[in-house]
Amino acid sequence: MARSPVNSNRGRIVDALLELLAQERIEDIGFGAIARRAGLSLADCRAAFPSVLAVLAAYTAEIDRRVLAGGDADTAEEPPRERLFDLLMRRLETLTPHKAAIRSLARSAMRDPALALTLNALTVGSMQWMLSAADISAAGPKGILRGQGLALLYASVLRTWLDDDDPGLARTMAALDRALSRGAWWSGIFDQMCRFIPTRCCPPGRWSRRARGAGEETAAA
Repeated sequence: MARSPVNSNRGRIVDALLELLAQERIEDIGFGAIARRAGLSLADCRAAFPSVLAVLAAYTAEIDRRVLAGGDADTAEEPPRERLFDLLMRRLETLTPHKAAIRSLARSAMRDPALALTLNALTVGSMQWMLSAADISAAGPKGILRGQGLALLYASVLRTWLDDDDPGLARTMAALDRALSRGAWWSGIFDQMCRFIPTRCCPPGRWSRRARGAGEETAAA
């Protein structure tokens, strides 16, 4: 990831963690190793981040920023589902230089439920940003549920992406298209259920442009 011009120490620490993750499990990586790889002191690391998981959160936020900044004006008029497809593919392309680190994290999460929950929480937050960028409401309790639904969908596609060595990511695109189609069906069920939830608990909000009328296709949850 690009290093911050304002605080290069943070960028160096994130880069160091990603390099270490490509070689080791996250449970074996401490700030001593990160500091050595980044060429910083422990005091510098402590001033930048309170924990290794906070470094991961910073990396996730930077990926969010890059994806959101890379919007294509040609997709502005596309339906939400197509925009969401484009956003998630752009996200996976942005992650490609760090695929080894992501694979290491995925393996560790399978062994460590606490890590899995932490990574899920980070992913849900990111997916709410992706939904917003696709013009799908991600606000309130319904937005959190949509973010969680999309996080689960994204995780399933991520498994395909990790084994997809094709530069064109054909298998990944096919998996994402299928997942979004399934998600569209489930989102319709979800919106029907939310009609019976009091607005004080789940305030009304637009799910997608396609969900305005009966029988219209909805975007992925």
